[in-house]
Amino acid sequence: MHQKTITNCASRFTRRAALAAATGFGLGFSPFISGTTGALLGIPLMLCLSRIWALGVVQQAICCLVLAMCAVPICGVAEKHFQKKDDRRIVADEYLTFPICMIGLPISIPALGLAFITSRVCDIIKPFPAWRAQKLAGGLGIVADDAISSLYSLALNHILFPLIMSWSFA
Repeated sequence: MHQKTITNCASRFTRRAALAAATGFGLGFSPFISGTTGALLGIPLMLCLSRIWALGVVQQAICCLVLAMCAVPICGVAEKHFQKKDDRRIVADEYLTFPICMIGLPISIPALGLAFITSRVCDIIKPFPAWRAQKLAGGLGIVADDAISSLYSLALNHILFPLIMSWSFA
C-alpha cells in the first residue's frame, strides 16, 4: 500500500509539472494572444542555452531536437487534461521550439527580436506542411507544426539577419 501511495504522488507531481510547463508556467492562461505571450518564454530559454550555443551549430541542433522531443509528451499530457485538441492554453510548443529559429545565429537583442517576430508570423501562417502536421494526434501534432514553422523562421532569419546588421552599421 505504501508503494502505491508513493507512485500516485509521483504521478500527480509529474502531471502537475507537465501542465505547468505546457501552460508556460501560467502564461498560456493569458486572455490576450496566449500563444505569443507563451512564446516570450523562448527568449529567457535562449539566454539559458548560451553555453550550448557557444559550442557550435551541431550542438545547437541537437539541443533543439531534444527540446522539441521533450515538448511532445508535455503537450500531450496537457491536451488530455484540457480535453481539447491543441488547446490555446498549451504554449510549450511555442517556447520549446523557439530555439530552432536561432540555430547558427548569435544570442543578441537583434537576433532574438527578429527570431521572435518571424517565429510568430510563421506559426500563424503555418506554411506547408506545418498546417498538415498540426492534424497529427496528441502532443506530436501540437509540436510538429511549430517545429516546421520554426524551420521556415530559421531560413528567414538567416536571410534577414545579415541585412539588418548591415543596415545598422551603414
